[in-house]
Amino acid sequence: MPEPLTLTVSEFVAFANQTLECAYPSVVIRGELANFRVSKNKWVYFDLKDDESSLKFFGTVYQLSGPLEDGTLLEVRGMPRLHNLYGFSVTVQQISLVGEGTIKQASKLLEAKLAREGLFDPARKRSLPYPPERIGLITSSESAAYADFTKIVNARWSGLEITLRDIQVQGANAPQQIVDAIQEFNQQPDPPEVLVLIRGGGSAEDLQAFSTEQVVRAVATSRIPTLVAIGHEVDISLAELAADMQASTPSNAAELLVPDKVQVLTGLVQTRQMLDRLLSESVRRRVDVLSRQKSDLARLTQSALTRAQADLRHQHEILTAYNPQSALSRGYALVRTGQKLITSGKQIKPGAIVDITIQDAVITAAVEKVEER
Repeated sequence: MPEPLTLTVSEFVAFANQTLECAYPSVVIRGELANFRVSKNKWVYFDLKDDESSLKFFGTVYQLSGPLEDGTLLEVRGMPRLHNLYGFSVTVQQISLVGEGTIKQASKLLEAKLAREGLFDPARKRSLPYPPERIGLITSSESAAYADFTKIVNARWSGLEITLRDIQVQGANAPQQIVDAIQEFNQQPDPPEVLVLIRGGGSAEDLQAFSTEQVVRAVATSRIPTLVAIGHEVDISLAELAADMQASTPSNAAELLVPDKVQVLTGLVQTRQMLDRLLSESVRRRVDVLSRQKSDLARLTQSALTRAQADLRHQHEILTAYNPQSALSRGYALVRTGQKLITSGKQIKPGAIVDITIQDAVITAAVEKVEER
């Protein structure tokens, strides 16, 4: 039997960690969560246990997908380590929920937490441009969701600029890739008008990434309006609740985002026909009004002319009555001395020479006698 090694405590710890690094650089351990606690809002301590054993784990709050409670079934990837003061534990690299019931329970806890913060408040939601000219699309380029969305969008409306950020839509790396894509679009100097986050249906574990805290917060804090459609109609992720608009499916997202150009063209044709009818009716009514105005104007003109003619005849009669020639024709005469009209016997003396104007002649005579009456 070989001689045992004699080591100091620190040497043993270092030796043990070297052995663990070689033999178990990273392991995935499944178990039930116990003794979960958070220290200083940064460090996370918990145990995983089964019917016979228990292991200690150490990590940070940034590795949590949301709030956890004891009894939750987890899979934790980590590095086994022997700490020089605190003994053996597993340093957490990644935490995943296991089982549909566990995922739903964790989602309820996170939903309650974020609801208290107001992340799902309808008052926060913004309207989306309709239709947008530039779309930022976040999904897997190989997914049916991508194919359905782009097919329907392009069939309903053309000329859109769609920029894809190809991501994993499930698995351990999916949440961070989604967050990175949202942040990348938001940091662009000329960002798209709307962000669309989609994936097709699947199990609770498949859709888990879209109900993680980091993804929900990224959607809620995006300065670009968001449209999220995850899974089928029965699947509701927390990211959808935080989005400005949610759709039941990726296909429905395309329908909500852009109008149907066939319906728009049909509507335009109907609108043009209606405007043509309104214009024709307006012209017809205007022609009728002008026709009535023409008749009224002719009637008023004729009436004014008749009145003017009657007035002219009346004026003619007055002028005729006051015309001296008319009086002369009735036997009257005008007596003048020089250019002065004699209207009184006092204006003339016997012996004066006068001109007497009658209807058809002027008689010059000498006045022999003036008898006043």
